[in-house]
Amino acid sequence: MRTILLIFSWLVPALALGQTAPFKPVFTNMTEIGALFGQVKFGTQGMETVSKRVNLTAQTFNGVLLNPRLAVGATVGVDWYNAALLTPICAGARYDLARPNDKNLRIFASLDTGWGFSWLNEDAAGYKTSGGWVISPGIGFRIGNVSNSNFVMALSYKRQEAEADKPLFSNELAKHETRVYNRIAIRLGVSF
Repeated sequence: MRTILLIFSWLVPALALGQTAPFKPVFTNMTEIGALFGQVKFGTQGMETVSKRVNLTAQTFNGVLLNPRLAVGATVGVDWYNAALLTPICAGARYDLARPNDKNLRIFASLDTGWGFSWLNEDAAGYKTSGGWVISPGIGFRIGNVSNSNFVMALSYKRQEAEADKPLFSNELAKHETRVYNRIAIRLGVSF
């Protein structure tokens, strides 16, 4: 996590200083909703089952455009997994891969990293779910005029960790489960 923050602290000023004309930083927002696609393996050794999963996800990125191509800020979201409802709060960056012009289609790269919290999750009696580290790199495009609202379509990979303590049965001392959600996310939304 420190390495990622160190990279952000070096990369952001370097990219912001590379511009030629003065640019006034402005607020930017990208709000999206979509689906998380993945597979899950569960069961005991020798009796494992693999199942496909599709889960709902929503997020909003709020930040500052440091130059016409780079925005940094925070991302807050909600991910509904079958066994948990997690709220990731991340530091994020959005970077246009081509210089902005009058064209209505712009391709961007994104990176969000932070921590997923289980504040909204409701556990059954005896269960305790907690969140964990999140990282989500992605690519997408915006359709619309540079100075107006835009339609956004994004494809990203999301890795989110979580842990769960489960109720104990007669001869068990501890029952702890570490979960790693590896998902492909497809999202649609708006940007301004």
